[in-house]
Order: sequence, then C-alpha cells, then structure tokens
Amino acid sequence: MSTDSPSLGARLSARGLDGTTLLVLPGVIFVVALFIYPFLYGLWLSFHPKAGPALANYTKFFSDPFLYGTIWTTMKLALPVTLINLLIALPIAFRVRLLRRQRLLTTLLILPITLGTVLVAEGMIFYLGPQGWFNRVLMLAGLISSPVKLVNNYWGVFISLVITGFPFTFLLTLSYVTGIDPSLEQAAATLGANARNRFREVFLPLLLPGLAITFCLSFVQAYSVLPSAVLVGDPSSATRVISIAAYQAATEEYDYAMASAIAMIMGLTQLGVVALVLGLRSLLYRGPVAAAKG
Repeated sequence: MSTDSPSLGARLSARGLDGTTLLVLPGVIFVVALFIYPFLYGLWLSFHPKAGPALANYTKFFSDPFLYGTIWTTMKLALPVTLINLLIALPIAFRVRLLRRQRLLTTLLILPITLGTVLVAEGMIFYLGPQGWFNRVLMLAGLISSPVKLVNNYWGVFISLVITGFPFTFLLTLSYVTGIDPSLEQAAATLGANARNRFREVFLPLLLPGLAITFCLSFVQAYSVLPSAVLVGDPSSATRVISIAAYQAATEEYDYAMASAIAMIMGLTQLGVVALVLGLRSLLYRGPVAAAKG
C-alpha cells in the first residue's frame, strides 16, 4: 500500500485553490491596491487633523454652513437629474426594443457619453451662452428681449448632467426592458389587458428591482459631479457641490485630512440614499429582476 501523501497542488485543489481559481488573484490585487487601500487610508487620514482631536475635521464640516450646505446643493442636482434621466430612458427603451435598427439608434442615443464632460460643457457655452445660437434665435423671433441665462448657474450644471448621464441610464434601462420575456406581454394582451394595464401589472413589477439599481448607479455618477459644476456652473455659490469643497481643501488649503473627511462624508451621504432606495425596493417587490427571454 502506498503511503505517499497528496501533493501540494492536490491539497490546494481540494480546498478550492486550483489554477482556475487563482486567475482571480490579479483582479483582487487590483481592487485592493486601487480601491480598498485608498479608502482605508483616507478614512484613517480623516481622523488625523492638523490640529485638535480626532473628530475635529468632522466637527468643522458640520459646524460651518458653507461646508455642510454643499450636501444639500449636491442633492438638489443629483436627485432630480437621476429621476429625469430615468423617466426619459424608460419610454425610449420600451420603444427601442421593438425597432429593427435597435443597434443604430442605441449608438446615436449613447453618443454623448463618448464626448466627455469638458466637451459637452464647451458645446453648452457655445450654443446656450448669452451669445449662443439658442438665445439669438429666440431674440430674432421676438420671443425674448434679453438672453436667457442657461449656463454659469444651476441650470447649466443640470442640463450638462442630463446630457452626460442619460446614455448610462438608458443602457441600463434597456438591458432590463429587453430582458423581459415578450410572451408575458402577449399573454396579458390575450387576456384583455390594455397597454397601461400590461405595463402596471406585468412590466413594472419585473422592472422595479432593475430600475432601483439603475437609479442608484446613476445617482452615484451624478453626485460626484465636479467638472460641470465648475465649467458651466457657479462654483462659488449656486453649484458649490461637496466635491468642490473636497477639492479646495486638498489643493488650495493643502489640508488632506480635511479633504479626506469631506470625501468620507460624501461617500456616507451617497450610501444613505442608495440604502434608502434599495430598502424601498425590497418593500415594494420581492422577486427576480426580470424574466428571462427563454
């Protein structure tokens, strides 16, 4: 009888550590190096202010209206933009799923995402600025007597976020809409349900989990706004979002501990909204994200 012990490779395979499993190791290292370590270091740094106790940075933030007001300013931009993008993307996704040239139209709809925030902001200043064609056409038509201010204020950032955020929201929404089995709608129609009832009774329950995830991801993207708030907004007042406060603390005041504390607060407020949305989703509907096409 052989008394040879199993090789090291055999013992590792028995514990699930075979060669295939080890292929995820580079990805794990990448995530730890670029995401987990910076987060933990930033959290540690936020509790080491230049002066005062460990919570001095957080106390300073919530005792200064100019600082904690940035949370509400950011929310006023991110929440409406996310809702509008979702409300626009949903009916368009329902329409696109029925078209033969779906890929072509999808490519056209997601084109703004390839332009970048800076290029979109420059285009807005050129077209929607006081001397842009939009105001000139309205003035030549006699509809307005003076230019409408659509940039360098709240609405400039709002429009920019809608333009750059819509493609991302649309793609996610389209993936959930097209993932629903068409036979479910056909069965409902056979039973006499009209379009409104089919949407309410068939599509909406299946889409709610996916729409909640789409809302959360789109909200996080909009909440981290920085270039638009500076280029087409009013960064000293109306669009002084929380990311600008963190940027100024790091680059103008050279207070990296305070900048880290603001970043932690920014992440916590985002997490609060995401947790609320996911909690409401679980109360409204429990089930699969979407029915498979088969």
